[in-house]
Amino acid sequence: MTEFKSNKRVALVTGSTSGIGLAIANRLAEDGFVIAFHSKSSVITGQALAKAYPGSSYSQADLADQSQARGLIAKVLSQHDRLDVLVNNAGISATIPHASLKEASAEIWRDLYEVNVIAPWTLIAEAETALRQASSREYPSCILNISSHAGIRPKGASIPYAASKAALNHMTSLLALSLAPMIRVNAIAPGLVETPMSENWTAARKLWEERSPMGRGAQPEEIAQVASMLIASHYLTGEILIVDGGLNLT
Repeated sequence: MTEFKSNKRVALVTGSTSGIGLAIANRLAEDGFVIAFHSKSSVITGQALAKAYPGSSYSQADLADQSQARGLIAKVLSQHDRLDVLVNNAGISATIPHASLKEASAEIWRDLYEVNVIAPWTLIAEAETALRQASSREYPSCILNISSHAGIRPKGASIPYAASKAALNHMTSLLALSLAPMIRVNAIAPGLVETPMSENWTAARKLWEERSPMGRGAQPEEIAQVASMLIASHYLTGEILIVDGGLNLT
């Protein structure tokens, strides 16, 4: 037994040292979960977060490396001895004009799919047994994929990025069918979210201010609120919830 193990429900949130992932981790901790924090590189921040939340842990892994993705699940299980919720938040993007087809090279396609599609699949496949073991009628286990409105509408930083998120959305629907009823699978498709990554997205911010009914992008905590709801709502599965301030209506 390690110092981390307990009978409390455990949630692994990938990419959880900043932005949307951190907001989701904070909210799930408020909801009573023990958090398994993860990041690719911000080790000091991750370790500090794990210390700040009793019973929580931190693991570093580059999800572009599938052996590290598999190792992440193994490490979380060795630390906590269970897994109830998996939030696939970590992802990468590439900004390429949609008309610049040659600029969207095969290498870029492969890099995006490796992290945005294959890594979530690997994590889910590795975690399935533990999720089933932790699941109960009262608390069915849950997978939550953080996608993008670009996976639903013909928008996004680049066509390869949008296509990778569309693949993640379809994976969500297929897994909701194949893993039910013990494991629920849902996705959130955010639009603009005010994070360090988006602070220089001037055009996107102008678009949301001018065209979205809410007149602004989302705060990370607002995405976390939706994540909390989807995880707590034990009947919902197969949902891909657009959270874009109503921009999709325009």
